[in-house]
Amino acid sequence: MIDQLKQYTLFENKEIDSYQLLEDQGYCNENYVIHSEEKKYILRKFIRRDVDRKFEFKVQKLAFEKGVASEPLLLDEENALAVSAYLEGIHKDTLEKNDLHQFAEVLRKVHTLNIEREPIFLETLLETKSKEVQDAFTTLARFTSEYVLCHNDLNPRNILFTETIQLIDWEDAAINDRYFDLASVCVEFNLDKENEAYFLRRYFTEENEINDEKLKAYKVIYKALCTQWFDNLERKSES
Repeated sequence: MIDQLKQYTLFENKEIDSYQLLEDQGYCNENYVIHSEEKKYILRKFIRRDVDRKFEFKVQKLAFEKGVASEPLLLDEENALAVSAYLEGIHKDTLEKNDLHQFAEVLRKVHTLNIEREPIFLETLLETKSKEVQDAFTTLARFTSEYVLCHNDLNPRNILFTETIQLIDWEDAAINDRYFDLASVCVEFNLDKENEAYFLRRYFTEENEINDEKLKAYKVIYKALCTQWFDNLERKSES
């Protein structure tokens, strides 16, 4: 791998000391830490082939400029890899009030990122729909869509707590309703009523903006998409 990395301008005049596979791997990439001249980088070798990597790189760059993501440094689509600056931090499975306050601010920044893209349609992503899911889409049809750039995969492994909160793995980023990201945080961190209300009050500037029905519907849809994703992953591993 070192010889391959030396071919890139990013590393051509740098000594690469070592690289190692990260212990905690995701499902969509192989992740390596590169040590070079007292700096560290994260290298992702792509497993998924259904991602627009140029769009992902562009989104991450915008997020970096807003202070909510690591700096993307290199994209090589032909060899299916990308390199970003390495961030030191921890993951959390539960969030305290201060975490929720910071997280709300981070999401507001993400949701103001300006990029041209058609919105995704969640109904087309679901292979089957239970009555509960159908009812959720019926509920959403009554409300105006609030399209923004969403991260769309806010599980605890994609949220890094450093001096600030940083988001990683932007491959599912797309134009979507802001409530999808909000619902995913509520679901992934199993927020109780009190913490959910606190989180939403910190996100919205006016309390009357909070739409509980819409949030509930997106929770149902988010859970259904997660279940489908893991079911498909399990079937692939068995085949």
